[in-house]
Amino acid sequence: MTKPRRRPLRSVALACSATVLLGAAGCAREPRREVVVYTALDRIFSEPILDGFETGTGIKVRVKYDTEATKTIGLVNTLRAERNRPRCDVFWNNEIVNTVRLRNEGLLAPCRPAAAAAFPPVFRDREGYWYGFAGRARVLLVNTNLVPAAREPRSIRSLADPSWRGRTGIAKPLFGTTATHAACLFAHLGRKKAENLLRSIRDNEVRVESGNKTVALNVAAGRLAFGLTDTDDAIGEVENGKPVKIVYPDAEPGEMGVLFIPNTLAMVKDCPNPRAALALIEYLLSPEVEAALATGKSAQIPLNPGVSTETRVKSPNDVNAMEVDFGQAAAQFAEAATFIEEYFLE
Repeated sequence: MTKPRRRPLRSVALACSATVLLGAAGCAREPRREVVVYTALDRIFSEPILDGFETGTGIKVRVKYDTEATKTIGLVNTLRAERNRPRCDVFWNNEIVNTVRLRNEGLLAPCRPAAAAAFPPVFRDREGYWYGFAGRARVLLVNTNLVPAAREPRSIRSLADPSWRGRTGIAKPLFGTTATHAACLFAHLGRKKAENLLRSIRDNEVRVESGNKTVALNVAAGRLAFGLTDTDDAIGEVENGKPVKIVYPDAEPGEMGVLFIPNTLAMVKDCPNPRAALALIEYLLSPEVEAALATGKSAQIPLNPGVSTETRVKSPNDVNAMEVDFGQAAAQFAEAATFIEEYFLE
């Protein structure tokens, strides 16, 4: 589980080290040797940030990453399996619904990082069980060589347009942000309307890919006309000079709205290193880390209003954002997954 040493993100480490040490004030009697992190954020994005924490504090960071094929769910199930003998201190999820589910199952511990106070209430649990930061938007990536401007899709309902039958793609909707998106549709639209929408997309012979990155790569290569993915995967193909364009679906007033999904942080109940865990959470919620994630390759969207870093993708302040109760989405996750397994993936 120990990761190889990589060159740390020194600028973030230096900027945040004082904050981290203050956040861990009162912990001097407990040896701050290590913190164990399970993270669903891609290693290429999360590893430099965690290296910065290790360099700035001297706390050894041990990391367990997920796999693209089982985004988030693999780590969530590992936490469930370890509930009687936790090994993980901090769960850094790349979405929110499964974090809320773990909270409802009693697998998380409340904590009160001072840095969290700056975030909007919608992105933090009232009782301190989880905190959201560094969001991504669910978008359509369009191949501009294959899709004329006059026919550019404007809604996720375009995935059900018969004129694009068999030429669009999504990631497997049982894992990661695609599963979260399905649960949020159940919460936002209601079960019947959400099922009808997902069924119409499936009936239009949408191609189900292994992950959001694969969707983006296939659109960029011209194997798909357009596909549903996340901004971090979409922006990579834009900045690689591929013939693609990002479309923020359902973004006009009165429409469904663009779904923004935050990364989330949570301390595991009965974790072995709670003080180091709190120090890490303080660090990850700092403005410097959100700024680094925004300017890095993943183009994460800062959710702390105090972060003024320019973003290369749109934020909830720029477009009509979907209003969704993440608690309700978590409650309907199993129902949405059952429908997808029984119909969508048959």
